[in-house]
Amino acid sequence: MAKTNDAAAQSYDASDIQVLKGLEAVRKRPGMYIGSTSARGLHHLVYEVVDNSIDEALAGYCDTVNVIIHPDNAITVIDNGRGIPVDIHPVEKIPGVELAMTVLHAGGKFDKSSYKVSGGLHGVGVSVVNALSETLKVWIQRDGQEYFMEFRRGDTVRKLEVLGEAGAKETGTKIWFKPDAEIFTELVYDYTTLQSRLRELSYLNKGVTITLKDERPGQEKEETFHAKGGLREFVAFLGGNKKSLHPEILYLDMEKDDVGIELALQYNDGYNENVFSFVNNINTHEGGTHLTGFKSALTRTINAYAAKGNALKKSDFTLSGEDVREGLTAVLHVKVREPQFEGQTKTKLGNSEVETAVKTAVNEWLGGYLDEHPRVANIIIEKAVSAARAREAARKARDLTRKKSALDVGNLPGKLADCSLSDPAMCEIYLVEGDSAGGSAKQGRDRMFQAILPLRGKILNVEKARIDKILSNEEIRTIITAIGAGIKDEFSIESARYHKIIIMTDADVDGAHIRTLLLTFFYRQMPELIESGFVYIAQPPLYRVAKGKEEYYAYDMAERDEIAKRMGNGEGKSSLNIQRYKGLGEMNPDQLWKTTMDPETRTILKVNVEDAIQADAIFQTLMGDEVEPRRLFIEANAKFASNLDI
Repeated sequence: MAKTNDAAAQSYDASDIQVLKGLEAVRKRPGMYIGSTSARGLHHLVYEVVDNSIDEALAGYCDTVNVIIHPDNAITVIDNGRGIPVDIHPVEKIPGVELAMTVLHAGGKFDKSSYKVSGGLHGVGVSVVNALSETLKVWIQRDGQEYFMEFRRGDTVRKLEVLGEAGAKETGTKIWFKPDAEIFTELVYDYTTLQSRLRELSYLNKGVTITLKDERPGQEKEETFHAKGGLREFVAFLGGNKKSLHPEILYLDMEKDDVGIELALQYNDGYNENVFSFVNNINTHEGGTHLTGFKSALTRTINAYAAKGNALKKSDFTLSGEDVREGLTAVLHVKVREPQFEGQTKTKLGNSEVETAVKTAVNEWLGGYLDEHPRVANIIIEKAVSAARAREAARKARDLTRKKSALDVGNLPGKLADCSLSDPAMCEIYLVEGDSAGGSAKQGRDRMFQAILPLRGKILNVEKARIDKILSNEEIRTIITAIGAGIKDEFSIESARYHKIIIMTDADVDGAHIRTLLLTFFYRQMPELIESGFVYIAQPPLYRVAKGKEEYYAYDMAERDEIAKRMGNGEGKSSLNIQRYKGLGEMNPDQLWKTTMDPETRTILKVNVEDAIQADAIFQTLMGDEVEPRRLFIEANAKFASNLDI
């Protein structure tokens, strides 16, 4: 035991134990409650308030929710639900609204007589929004009166008061809040992020009208989301520009063993599976028992129908889950009274009884549908059989790319310059555009932990190709072999030979295209690499500004001009040597190391997917077959383009 003579260090008693009362804990550790204090956490505040309104809708008491972004980035959320209770709580002796706003884990969601199902299960909800807001004001209409309360950083500054009378049938809650600049590093709301979540909520809660209004100067707009057809409209939205194989969207809406099950699905002529699952309005990114139940029922029912119709010629031939989900767009939403989520993130459902309920319901419903609609059934079977044949061809191609183990370097591609360390957590691989840049990178790298894989030309656009064609592409096979983690269902993140996969392309149009093709490949075929934070984009400089032996690098024109002004000392640019890099190959190995590869000085961007639905739509628009949606996307976003290489 270490000894110390410091009296202060020795006097450790009960007074040193800190008790965080009320909402102090939230302000002390906001990340524990809303994920982060950056843009993600900022938007989470809105979701928490809106979720309360949607819970009122789920309970059947609300059909309209309005969200307003004010010019100062304050937010108002208004609903026409029952209004937060204002009567005095029997135990806490304060009004219900004050309790909900100032005490963690206080809310009607824990009492199943108030809400049968609810999204914000962990009970942090609106009290967390209050704690992290500079000011929060709440207006409540219920019992024929209008009430008002005001809070500052979680503390009550105006007690509950009656403002006046309200119509007997006028009920609801209006919350206005301004996020606290002392807490958040980002205070500007992104319209698209809110738009995406509110649109999603309207699909998941058919019949509820949600409006989003932006009052900020120059950005004024208003949208209304209302999905009468619920998940049917969601699947149509997700299908976007893809060509559907059957016009009707298959739809199930029923209750089984106390579990509400809503499902919509449709097949298209593409090769990617697009399945999203939700529990009580929460997007279960990691799936769970409900998704497992759906997938196994789909595979079993389609196999049973195919065998009955003699579509599977060989008796030992069966369709895999991957085969029956090729080209499938589906959304599954279950409503569960007491969901057990794995982790605070609430993204994986653990209730075993839900799997049984979903499996039984889908088996009965889909089996009946296929029997009654043989034409649609045959289209689905043909698609799955064709996928199975491609899978078999892909298996043969995949054997060429498979490595025996992460340490077996005998099968590595010849053009890979590998690193000497074998610990994947320490290793990184650069996917470099072109052989000349690859040569510079090989000379400039640190051989201990940096591997280089030069890529010749543009890889295949995987958005338009099936797995057998993807695996017959030499460049893609090389990438798969080098990374060593396999692909699709055989992918194993533990086998990845590098924990940093860095895409390094030229700063021109071709470079951007190659980068997009590589990102499409990783997103569609190895999404776990992106989810684990293993994929990065290198940021090579665009300019070199030199004067004598002094040199600096700039990543855009503004930075170049600033450096030139500083170095020119009023002499103008004529005294400086300014070089514009057209490609990575123009840099010598030392320059490439110093600017783009040295961990001490480089800038690299980590690729992540905040919103899988939005990411999927963008890849589909930019890399899919249809030209018109791509043209419209470019027209809408042209104003954000910079550094055009014309």
